[in-house]
Amino acid sequence: MGHWISLDTPRGRISAWKVEPPGPPRAGLVVIQEIFGVNAHIRSVADDFAAEGYSVVAPAYFDLIESGVELDYDDAGVAKGRELITQLGLETAVEITAAAADALKDAGKIGTVGYCWGGTVALLAALRLGLPSVSYYGARNGPFLAEKPKAPVMFHFGERDASIPPERVQQHRDMMPQMETFTYPAGHGFNCDVRADYDAASAKLARERTLRFFGEQLA
Repeated sequence: MGHWISLDTPRGRISAWKVEPPGPPRAGLVVIQEIFGVNAHIRSVADDFAAEGYSVVAPAYFDLIESGVELDYDDAGVAKGRELITQLGLETAVEITAAAADALKDAGKIGTVGYCWGGTVALLAALRLGLPSVSYYGARNGPFLAEKPKAPVMFHFGERDASIPPERVQQHRDMMPQMETFTYPAGHGFNCDVRADYDAASAKLARERTLRFFGEQLA
């Protein structure tokens, strides 16, 4: 069962959802939230990876600004979430990710998986922290694709994602040809089963590929 823990970061203390696997951990995973906080969906994602054998921490990044943020997937939630990520900034998010990875060091090798805004934070974790990472529909990836990665990253995108047009997806293939970039017949947020764009078949296939990636990179 998952539970809330306290996580020390360079910018202050935050909470994080931690879940341990049924047996000895295969490795550690940092699950990086969307713009909606560590809500029930993100906690369920963390629980799912733990069931696959990973020790998981999902940091509540927004705690540095406002504690206990769990937003709805509606216009108000989007507006509030965007406001919070702007205040937080990606540099601080990378620092928090590093602190979460440090909290998992007893689990062995560590990777990250992030969704939406978290998809870009996951990319930065591979580029700057050297953590093998999976990035789901990171609309803010573009400015960082020229950086030299310190670890592999896998990308997942929806072909009907209005926020990430096909040419932006192609940019990932052109600028990071050594990384796997997959597309799915779905919209933005297709992995989230409480969003209108949820696509069960795409989510299942992306999950299988993600687990294969971590099986290879964190073994």
